[in-house]
Amino acid sequence: MTAYIDVDVRPILRAGGEPFSVIMAALERLEPGQGLRLYATFKPIPLFAVMADKGFAHSAQPLEGDEWEVLFTPAEPPKKEPGVSPSTDWGFAPWPEPLVKLDNRDLEPPEPMVQILAAADKLGPGETLSALLRREPVFLFPQLEKRGFRWLGGFLPDGTTYELTVRAPI
Repeated sequence: MTAYIDVDVRPILRAGGEPFSVIMAALERLEPGQGLRLYATFKPIPLFAVMADKGFAHSAQPLEGDEWEVLFTPAEPPKKEPGVSPSTDWGFAPWPEPLVKLDNRDLEPPEPMVQILAAADKLGPGETLSALLRREPVFLFPQLEKRGFRWLGGFLPDGTTYELTVRAPI
């Protein structure tokens, strides 16, 4: 049975904050085999792909007042095929250096999303781009997912700049 660490980001969200760095910090504290129980004020759909890339399956259930409880459970690694290394079959191979670097911190929404999507559409298979933003681009994530792109992101140590890396489908 999986043991879970509870992370309640509802107070952060209600205060207008961005909880991504808190969630990622909690993830780093997990022991092998432990999962994360997240409480949020909305169903955190963009987080599902991020956590899947980190090896976690999810199950979400609504709570009272349109709030959500999401369990992130360590996923079983895929079965190994002869000649396939763990760095490639589990999806943790390093991403290439970004071909395009965007600084969208001075742009007003929706312009950062428009520029990132336009640049992403020009990437070749497996190529990456990076973008600096003033906030976590939560509305961009579903658009990237529809187009088959993967992404990684988080706030830089300054706490005000969100760095996003987008990878084109292979």
